[in-house]
This record gives sequence, C-alpha cells and structure tokens, in this order.
Amino acid sequence: MKHTTIVVALILTVATTAACGKKKVATGPQPPPIPRPDAPAAVTPNPPAPQRVEDTAPVQPRIADDSILNKSLDDLNRDSPLKPVFFQLDSAELDDAGRAIASDNAAVLKKYTTWGITIEGHCDERGTAEYNLALGERRAVAVKTYLSSLGISPDRIRTVSYGKEFPFDMGHTEEAWARNRRGHFVITSK
Repeated sequence: MKHTTIVVALILTVATTAACGKKKVATGPQPPPIPRPDAPAAVTPNPPAPQRVEDTAPVQPRIADDSILNKSLDDLNRDSPLKPVFFQLDSAELDDAGRAIASDNAAVLKKYTTWGITIEGHCDERGTAEYNLALGERRAVAVKTYLSSLGISPDRIRTVSYGKEFPFDMGHTEEAWARNRRGHFVITSK
C-alpha cells in the first residue's frame, strides 16, 4: 500500500511540473472572421443607451410636513377635506356641480392612496322610509361609480344608505331639504 501511495504522489508531481512548464500563448486581438460570400450578413443590434441611476429612480412625494396625515380619523371627518355631493329632488343623477365636487374629492383620494371611505346616501324628509332608503343607495352608488371612472379603486369605497334618518339640516324648508339630499363622505381608514 505504501508503494501505491508513493507512485501516485510521483505521478501527481510530474503532472503538476509538466503543466507549469508549458508556455502560454499570448492572445491578443483576433482579426475578424472572413465572411463567406454565400453566408448571410450578421446583424449587430445597437445596445441600449446607458441610463443614469438618478433618472430612473422614482421620486417620492414629501408628505412628512402634511398636517392631514397627523390627524386622527375623528379630526379628519370633523374638518374633512372631502366635501358632500348634493342631488336634485328625487334624483340620483350627478349634475355638473356634483361632478365637480366629486372630481375634487377624487384628487384628494389620489393624494392619500391608503384612505378608505364610505359614501353615505341621504335624502330629505319627504317620501316613505323605503323609498328614501332605495334613493339614498342609488345616490351613494352613483358617486362611487363616478369616482371609479376617475381612477379611484372601488375596493377603497363602501356605500351605505341612511335615507332620511340623519338629516344635515333639521329645517322643513326647501333650502334645508336641498342640504339633506347628498352623498356624504366619511374617511373610514388611513
């Protein structure tokens, strides 16, 4: 066994010495291959231009100084940046004024992308409870649909109808009733 170990060691030594003694062939620039007349021409694609890292990094908006982010949900809803959308008598159609208010609210919701909201559908005191609940639901859904068309994810928006149960104005005049026919926005999560 000693004899086999010595023979293997000798073979390894000779092989290592022989490999170290070989001359290395210098490899410099090689001439381009000579194209054959019957071969198709090679197409070399243009590499994409290098881009600076600063140009591709997304710009994060500064929101540290934003006083709205520091408010609680109660404070946000007490002095809400989201305004109610008002409706005509017996209507769930958004008029030009309603679309303008909803568009302004969509801009706020695009700025605060983590907010979840509930749109409450409200009616004036006229009409039956059943009729007003159904009308309030159609109003809330109309506002949600319009916000969705402006790019606000429907997953962020819940709807509920209160009918005539929670009037904004307790009066019994046309002006009071007009203030009660609304889609009211409540911020439910930040």
